Amino acid sequence: MVKQWGYAALGATLVIGLTACSSSGNEGASPDASNSGAASASASGQNAGEKTKIAYWTPDRHDAVFMQAKIDEFNKTNTDNIEVEMTVMADNYPDAVDIAFASKQAPDVLRINNLETYVKKGYITPLNSYMDDATKERFSSVLIENKNMIGGEIYSLPNTGQTWRLIYNKDLFAKAGLTEAPKTLDELVEYAKKITEAGKAEGAYGFASNFKSSSGFWRPSITVSTASGTTGAEGYNFQTGQFDFNSVKDIALALRQMKEDGSMLPGVESLDMDPLRAQFAQGKIGMYINHSGEPSVYKDQFPTTVNWAAAPPPTADGTIHGAINVVGGWYVGISNDSPNKEKAWKFLEYLYSLDLQKEYYENGYGVSLIPDVIEAASSPSTPGIEGFLPTKYDALYPDTPLTATEAALEGTKYGDVLTKYVVVGGDLDKLIEDLNTRYNAALAKARADGTTKIEADPDFDASKLQGALAQ
Repeated sequence: MVKQWGYAALGATLVIGLTACSSSGNEGASPDASNSGAASASASGQNAGEKTKIAYWTPDRHDAVFMQAKIDEFNKTNTDNIEVEMTVMADNYPDAVDIAFASKQAPDVLRINNLETYVKKGYITPLNSYMDDATKERFSSVLIENKNMIGGEIYSLPNTGQTWRLIYNKDLFAKAGLTEAPKTLDELVEYAKKITEAGKAEGAYGFASNFKSSSGFWRPSITVSTASGTTGAEGYNFQTGQFDFNSVKDIALALRQMKEDGSMLPGVESLDMDPLRAQFAQGKIGMYINHSGEPSVYKDQFPTTVNWAAAPPPTADGTIHGAINVVGGWYVGISNDSPNKEKAWKFLEYLYSLDLQKEYYENGYGVSLIPDVIEAASSPSTPGIEGFLPTKYDALYPDTPLTATEAALEGTKYGDVLTKYVVVGGDLDKLIEDLNTRYNAALAKARADGTTKIEADPDFDASKLQGALAQ
């Protein structure tokens, strides 16, 4: 079942949504602090035959229906007396994780969104001692330093990656006299204006992003900037080892122009991701940028009759010079605070099993990075997934020091600064100059105190990453 619930701790109140509960003796009870964390899982004094409860937290909503069914199956069939309860979080997942660990309410198993930070904070435990030789060999070719392991210690194994595309409504395109997706940012702005002019009377607009949070800028910027350039991602230049947000200037200007033109969905500044998807499914949005989870969203979460497709992101000049950043390379980890690490590993073995990962990939919930899954699986059949399958222009990038840098940052984060620029305008050059100054000062602090060990790589060239993932 799915519930809405609140979580309050450390003087902060967070709204955390879409809690998917496994079928258990606690079904129907609110998953509050008394039963959502590792403290609730059976620790000492458990009666013989009583199930060990494993709390699993994830921010992934696009696959929640599929994963809940699989967890229900695990709960019914596992021979280790384990019962897993999955909690699906909203966009404030990183804050919820921090609060949970600070208040000793952490889950046993959790989705990782930045390995370096989770390891530095002591949230997750190494998996090396739990892995047998066959498991180590299975993943040996896809382990990446700072994404799966640090200093030889493996903390999370890869499963899938998110390929990123421009998603567009072909019906609205046809109504506006457009026949193909935009290839340049100028065309993106032009097409958004034409779609709005043709569809505004019916409440349809050219473009949207989830600007309620900084993710609304991050999603299009990381997609366009890595395709356009060859030196970095997330504003970080791998070659120089410094931040330079001029790399996202072109997409910031394009987004601002669409807002000024009235080509964005009204109220976009308060739009979250799922409401955006709901509007797209109703035919009210011409274009947006997001990842390969979308086909399953429009299959299960927001079924739609819209004729839609996905295309490579536009770039400044219409050419992909680098590689489109595939977000992923890590998956879940085991909490350091869990009293049930051995049984948590049993659940991880199930999550990473060939059969589950193969079905996950074939159903279009993610693009697999595991060699034996790719070899055994059929091509995904979910409508729309064909536009997200890896091409030579998709690639896994090295990790950036963004999270460690922002932990030491003084002032507003870049996503919030540039989101505000898109919505209300400003002097973009001055904003970027200030961001560069503050981020590089924070990066120096993070390197000095050992929070990040990522240094400059003068030989980095994103164009050399092309071709590694094409299947």
